[in-house]
Amino acid sequence: MLPAPYDLAVLTLLVGLVAGGLPILSGLDKREGFLQRLTGVAAGVLIASAMLVVIPEGFHVAEGGAEGLALGGAILAGFLFMLVLECSGIGHSVHEEHHDHSHSHGHDHVHHPENALMVVIGLTIHAATDGLAIGAAAATEHAEVGLLVLIAVLAHKVPAAFSVGVFSLHERGESRDAWRDVILFAWATPVMILVAFTLLQNIEEYMLGLAMLFSGGTFLYVATVDVLPDVHSPETGKAALLNVLIGVALMLAILLLVGDLHAH
Repeated sequence: MLPAPYDLAVLTLLVGLVAGGLPILSGLDKREGFLQRLTGVAAGVLIASAMLVVIPEGFHVAEGGAEGLALGGAILAGFLFMLVLECSGIGHSVHEEHHDHSHSHGHDHVHHPENALMVVIGLTIHAATDGLAIGAAAATEHAEVGLLVLIAVLAHKVPAAFSVGVFSLHERGESRDAWRDVILFAWATPVMILVAFTLLQNIEEYMLGLAMLFSGGTFLYVATVDVLPDVHSPETGKAALLNVLIGVALMLAILLLVGDLHAH
C-alpha cells in the first residue's frame, strides 16, 4: 500500500535535505567520480521508470478520454517544457556545471552567486515536476504504480540534491548560502506532491493520465540531459553507459519484485 501524500511529502523532503546536506557537512563534495556514477545509475532508473511505468500507465489511465495525438502530445509537452527551461537559462544542468568545475578548478576560481541562484531555481522547478509525477500517481487507484514512481524519483533526487549541495558550496562560497539553496530545492517536491494530489484527485481520469504522460516526458528529458555530458566524453563514455544500464537493470529488478509481490 502506498503511504499517504503527507507521508510521501515528508519522505521526499528528508531525502532532499540529507542528500543535499552531505557535501556541505563532509568532504564528499570532492569525489566527482562518485557523483558521476550515482547520477548515471539514477538516470537509468529514471529512463526505465518513464518507459516501463509512468508512460504505459498514463496511456492506460487516459484511455477512452483522450486520442492518440493528445497522448503523445502530453509526453512531448513535458519534454519541451524542460527544454524551454534549459534554453531560458534557468534549467541548466548542475551536473554539467560541476563536471566543468572538476576539470577547470584552480586557486583562481571565481564565485558567481547570481548564476548559482538561477541554476538552483531551475533545479527546483525540475524537483517540482518530480512532485507532480508522485502526486499524479498517488491520485490513481494503482498503489504499485505510485510505489514505483516514488522509487524512481527518490533514486534521482539523491544525486540531484547532492549536486545542488556541491554546486552551491562551490559557487556561493558560504555554507549558510548553500544550505539555503538545498532547503529551497528539498521543499519543491513535497509541496508539489500535495498540490498535485489535491488538484488531481477529483478530476476526470483521463486528465490524470495526461498528467502522468507529461511527467514521463520530463523524466525522459532530465535523465538524458543528466548523463549526456559523460556519454559524449571519450574518457567517461563507456563508464557512463554502464552506469545507465545498471540503473535500468535495477529498475527492472524492482518491477519484477513488485509485480511478484502484487501477484501474491
